[in-house]
Amino acid sequence: MMTGNVRSLHLLLPVTFRLGEIADVTIEFIVDTGFTGMLTLPPAAVAAMRLPFLHRIPAQLADGSFVEVAVHSATIVWKGVEAEARALATGERPLLGVGLLDGSELLAQFCEEGLVTIGDL
Repeated sequence: MMTGNVRSLHLLLPVTFRLGEIADVTIEFIVDTGFTGMLTLPPAAVAAMRLPFLHRIPAQLADGSFVEVAVHSATIVWKGVEAEARALATGERPLLGVGLLDGSELLAQFCEEGLVTIGDL
């Protein structure tokens, strides 16, 4: 199980990245149930963590336009276990999508500092 909290009606969840020779890095993500991918990170964070580049994909923005987005590989700690994830280098805030929530239960107390939990089904 993983836990986070609610701030300003955002579901926040810390995710730890395993970076090999660099120390682990934990980043707070906003859970975005409208995003079907796994993770997004600002391009500067992807570069700082030296995440391996995989390929580019077209991504549709909220206004209907399309952009090309770089996809990177990341090793994260997910529910206490190392897992491989795909991180899109885009945006200004880290987002956690439903691609990581597949097979999980998401519970949130929608009040300031409410508890967010993600567990197995």
